Amino acid sequence: MTEADVLALIDEAELVALTRALIDAGGENPGGTEALTVEVLEKYARAFGFAVETWDVAPGRPNLTATTAGTGDGPGLMILGHSDVVPAGDGWTRSPFRSQVDDGRIYGRGSTDMKGGLAAALIAMAALTRSGHRLGGPVQLACTVDEEDLGIGIRDFVTRDPRHTFAGCVVAEPTDLATVIACRGASYIEVRITGRAAHSGRPSDGRNAIDAAAAIIDLVRANQRYLSQNPDPLLGAGSWNTGLITGGQGISVVAPTATVSFDRRLMPTEDAHQVATWLRKAIDEAGIDHDGISVDVEVTMAMPGFETDPASALVSHASAAVVDAGGSTTIAGWTAACDGGFINRDLGIPAIVLGPGGLGDQAHRPDESVSIAELVTAAKAYALLAFRML
Repeated sequence: MTEADVLALIDEAELVALTRALIDAGGENPGGTEALTVEVLEKYARAFGFAVETWDVAPGRPNLTATTAGTGDGPGLMILGHSDVVPAGDGWTRSPFRSQVDDGRIYGRGSTDMKGGLAAALIAMAALTRSGHRLGGPVQLACTVDEEDLGIGIRDFVTRDPRHTFAGCVVAEPTDLATVIACRGASYIEVRITGRAAHSGRPSDGRNAIDAAAAIIDLVRANQRYLSQNPDPLLGAGSWNTGLITGGQGISVVAPTATVSFDRRLMPTEDAHQVATWLRKAIDEAGIDHDGISVDVEVTMAMPGFETDPASALVSHASAAVVDAGGSTTIAGWTAACDGGFINRDLGIPAIVLGPGGLGDQAHRPDESVSIAELVTAAKAYALLAFRML
């Protein structure tokens, strides 16, 4: 059985049908409605003869693994994805959850992020199985819930016995088929400030929590300037975004409380709790947390980044597979975050991000779509990667 024989078994019609079925299953998050998407994956995976496991991470929110059978017991290849999509939002000219094919593209929420990647992975696995070629280790699709929000699916996944060893993990997020070897992490840091209310006619009688919040934001902005001085060539620098601020009681009242929520993007070597410790210390040193003002700093979400050696077998085989599948690729970094950091940090598996669709021009936008030709190339690349690595 040759590589060409395996590639000939990539069925475009089947790939389009599966992608559309996954889109039509919805899965908006927040909402906790991923179960229908997982049902579609399970139906196809069982029909292909894979070993399938599902388990609820939260009520009605199942993770899934689908693993090829009939392989050797050597290290395998994991392909990682998620079943949820961001809310459709406004501005659509098509029905977001009734997929359509038009001019070589599939339209619908999640087509790019990342129902197309899930479908390409499963169809690649089906081609490998149908070829009859015995791989040295299994190929496993792992699909988790809640990636678009708090990541409860991947956090649960990495605590379980993986049952197999893996030589590498491909996160099938949309990269326009670029081979992403480094990815920033993400964290949410919430700062709660407590002051003392007073009449605004005598503000010195109170302690203004909003003024303290403004001073803390100034510290963050100064730190951003510092971080930006030495950017990494692939990932740039760690970054702060002031995402939410609430506070106050009324216009004529000195604000007794305020809350500021920061998004802090992390370099692969950074840890969210260390960043929070730095901020806590900077607040103390600036004298903000004194004289009737108290401040609490809490990490409410943390997702690690990762970096994989560009000379590794996973990277070299993946980039060559894309080219040999008829596509083009570059070695790149990703300023977004993904679940691959957990796989790398907690399971010790080298990871890359490689998938069909565009993060910048399609994901999280109205009239989201993915190219059918790119889906086919991705499926072929996944199949070639597994064939060569295993």
